[in-house]
Amino acid sequence: MKKFKPTKNQLRILKEGWKKLGKDQDEFNASIWATEKWMIKESGIKGLEFFHSEFDGYCGIGTEDRKMELLQREELE
Repeated sequence: MKKFKPTKNQLRILKEGWKKLGKDQDEFNASIWATEKWMIKESGIKGLEFFHSEFDGYCGIGTEDRKMELLQREELE
C-alpha cells in the first residue's frame, strides 16, 4: 500500500482538528468530574469515581481508595 503525505493545507486542517480534540477532551473530562462530584454529594460516599479501562472504556464505579467494591457496568445498567 502506497503512503501519502498530506498537503500543507490538509496538514493545517489536521492540526486544527488536533487542537479541537484537546478542547473536546477537556470539556468531556470536566463533565465526567462534575458527574462524579454530584454522585459523591447525593450518595454521601466519599471518593466515588468512574473506573476506566484502557480496553473497555468506562466499566464501573468505585472509590479512589478502593475500599468500596467496584460496581461493574452490568450491575449499573
